[in-house]
This record gives sequence, structure tokens and C-alpha cells, in this order.
Amino acid sequence: MGRLRRRMYEEYRQEFSNDEHFDIAYRKVRRIKGFYSHLKVFLIVNAIIIISSLNREFIGTHFTESGLFEWHTYSTTFYWGIALLMHASISFWTRYFLW
Repeated sequence: MGRLRRRMYEEYRQEFSNDEHFDIAYRKVRRIKGFYSHLKVFLIVNAIIIISSLNREFIGTHFTESGLFEWHTYSTTFYWGIALLMHASISFWTRYFLW
């Protein structure tokens, strides 16, 4: 930090610190809200995928569970879950790893 910037910071510390803290808090809240929106879409879409794989083999009065235990049913959930974990790490744990 240069001398001029340090002197300005010391003279106007209260004004700058409030604005900086507000900006940091605003960005953090936006990241967390984005994560929860991502989580909501993840849960809804994957529930639809799993339920539709159950219902695709419906014959007569019973379900056949062949689609429930196949890889393609859960592959989207698996890879999207990895992306969701990365989003969570950016949203919640960025402070510990990057600052």
C-alpha cells in the first residue's frame, strides 16, 4: 500500500471499511444464493430422472426395477453432484483456501 493510499485509508477508515465490508458481504450472499438455486434445480431434475426411469418399465399392475439399478439412471446425478460440490466449495469455503 502506497503512502498516499495509506494516509487516505487512515483518514477515512470508517467510510472505506463499511463499503468494503458491505461489498464482501454482498458478494458472499450472492454466491450462497446461487448455490442454493443450483441445489434446488439439482434435486428437482434428478428426482424427475429417477422417477421417470422407474415408470418407464411399468407393465400392468407392477413396476420392474430394471431401470433403478442401471448406471445411466445415476450418471447425471453423479457428474452433476461433482459440479455441485465444486460450487459449494467456491460458495462456502473460498475464504479458507484462497484468502
